[in-house]
Amino acid sequence: MTDTTELAYLPATEALRRFRDRTLSPVELMGALIARAEAVEPTVNALAERTFDAAMAAAREAEARYAGKGEPPRPLEGLAVAAKEEQPIAGRLATDGSLAFKDEVADETHPVVERVLAAGGIVHARTTTPEFSSAAFTQSRLWGVTRNPWNPAYSPGGSSGGAGAALAAGETTLATGSDIGGSIRIPASSTGTVGFKPPYGRVPAMAPFNLDTYCHDGPMARTVADCALLQNVIAGPHPLDAVSLRPKLLLPETYAGAAGATGLRVALSVGLGDWPVDPEVEAHTRAVAEALRAAGAVVEEVEVPVTRAQVRKAAMIHFGSVFGPYVASVAAEHAGLLTPYALAFAEDTARYVAEPGAFLEGLVVEGEIQAVLGSLLDRYDVLLCPTLAIPAFAADDDYTATKVVVDGVTLDHYMDAALTTVFNIASRCPVLSVPSGLASTGVPTGVQIVGRTYDDETVFRAAAAIEAVRPWGGIPAL
Repeated sequence: MTDTTELAYLPATEALRRFRDRTLSPVELMGALIARAEAVEPTVNALAERTFDAAMAAAREAEARYAGKGEPPRPLEGLAVAAKEEQPIAGRLATDGSLAFKDEVADETHPVVERVLAAGGIVHARTTTPEFSSAAFTQSRLWGVTRNPWNPAYSPGGSSGGAGAALAAGETTLATGSDIGGSIRIPASSTGTVGFKPPYGRVPAMAPFNLDTYCHDGPMARTVADCALLQNVIAGPHPLDAVSLRPKLLLPETYAGAAGATGLRVALSVGLGDWPVDPEVEAHTRAVAEALRAAGAVVEEVEVPVTRAQVRKAAMIHFGSVFGPYVASVAAEHAGLLTPYALAFAEDTARYVAEPGAFLEGLVVEGEIQAVLGSLLDRYDVLLCPTLAIPAFAADDDYTATKVVVDGVTLDHYMDAALTTVFNIASRCPVLSVPSGLASTGVPTGVQIVGRTYDDETVFRAAAAIEAVRPWGGIPAL
């Protein structure tokens, strides 16, 4: 392993400290990230767009700020932030991962990217997604297959799969993601990174999907503190998003580590209601719980009477009312250009809303689910459960025909392998996914830390404790 590779994995908080004391230049760090990207991209394919020359110029400007020339450094000054391509940047391509939009150019910038740039972050690359971010794996006809740096036979997950892969491969220091059914947390789990689904409204988004309560934009990183750093930059009310929350919540910059587990009341559920879970995923989840217990947390195993059928019904009705019609509208004009999985998404969700009153029926189921979680979290500080029931999906499968089998149980739909969408239904609950171990395939596994509505601080406290008592890290052998 070269010194350049090690530098590419430097945490953002450490990089900022070294920028300030002048023991590291933003130019050096950006050069290491670019070198790493050029080395691994032929295998990983995580970057939809690269603007490396402009990034180096921005890094030189950041270097000057740290040297006291010009304006003072800003919160993310000189840090590389890979932006999910779904989040538009004015004047740049806005393809949404689809051949139908391969020449589309954005005329406005997403609030998340706007805030990253205003804070001195350098968007040196944009990351791949599945078409319309409509899948839990990352492949498209436009960009090809994005692969997991830990084992290229597997997917980094989706839809923020390029973001997770770029972080795991050392191609960026921070990354942005979005999550409508697990699209931040699934990639975080499968790539051994940290991903935060903020509560609805915490981070501003763009119309019309800012009004979709399932939709969240959020940060991805390799450490809990780095994730908090980026979250603090992108959170807060925005004039173009009427549902963005005020006042802005600022997370602590530092955490108590293992001491943060003391007295924490943790509800452990390996499979929620009826999710079958891979034995390795279960073992890793229980190991995290035991580590928390040993550090002073009160951990109790609980029953969570929520079923896959309930979640699938509520989610498919919701998608069929909001997101599915958007994909269907594109398919009506460009069906020959779309992927089979995007077409299947539009068709499958449409079936759930074919009858009058479906939307209300979906809301009733959502209310039942939220009541269960609300009652549980009234008794505990956080809920701990797996992020994915399996370590990862295959890289080269679009799951339009393949059935996923988990611990001997054949699932009706591949998304039933994700324990994430239930918390898009309970959208006001903050959720962090952090690593829990490495499977025998070499692919990481993850756990979700689910908090009470709008209690982001406790979720980060618990995550920092897990990071301290069960450290993760390592560099994929690409």
